[in-house]
Amino acid sequence: MSTDRPGPPIIIVPAWNEQQTVGDTVREIRAATPDLPVLVVSDGSTDRTAEVAREAGALVLELPFNLGVGGAMRAGFRYAVRHGHTAAVQVDADGQHDPAEVPLLLAKLTEADVVIGARFSTPDDEYRVRGPRRWAMVVLSKVLSRLAKTRLTDVTSGFKASGGRALAVFAEHYPVEYLGDTVESLVIALRAGCRVTQVPAHMRPRRGGNPSHRPVKSMIYLFRAGFALLLALIRRWETADAPEPVRQGGVP
Repeated sequence: MSTDRPGPPIIIVPAWNEQQTVGDTVREIRAATPDLPVLVVSDGSTDRTAEVAREAGALVLELPFNLGVGGAMRAGFRYAVRHGHTAAVQVDADGQHDPAEVPLLLAKLTEADVVIGARFSTPDDEYRVRGPRRWAMVVLSKVLSRLAKTRLTDVTSGFKASGGRALAVFAEHYPVEYLGDTVESLVIALRAGCRVTQVPAHMRPRRGGNPSHRPVKSMIYLFRAGFALLLALIRRWETADAPEPVRQGGVP
């Protein structure tokens, strides 16, 4: 049930077996944004992810099965809507996103419904992706830039702020398929009339655990990314019933 008064933005941390990193990540988020609640969605974890997150001071939502990032984020968005939060920021549990940049994403929500923390957007950015995976990112960014009518350089970034109309749309329609939480979610937002933009962000090395994409899987990533984009473009969603947005600072 939603509260009558809009609540503050909430930080959502999807986590699957991230006991090594989630505690430090939560503590860093709380230090950088002490006024914002942190919700860790333990995505069917079989280790101590949920316990470690609670010990670090986070709210924890435990899913009984592993649904993937999309499923975990949809659960987080539904929690945010039901508890009256005005916006939600996705921060990965592995420590690669810098919580100090969260306020930059939230500030941009006065102009848009979805704000991407974009890697590769500044010349001094040390984060690099090469080969087929980079080719896929370039193609996806060009196609979605045309749909959004603005330049987007990193549409596969998992560091995003969602508010306004997008929050309600994502609570109902956030995709759970592979790459759906990035590519398809942006297509859904754009077709629902949301505005999408980006701000520069920096990627850091993982604190621990295993990366979700390894170099040997780059070609598979390329084909899957193309298929995910095609699926997103041909699908139809009933998103017209989403409520009018409440912007940061209470401005409709």
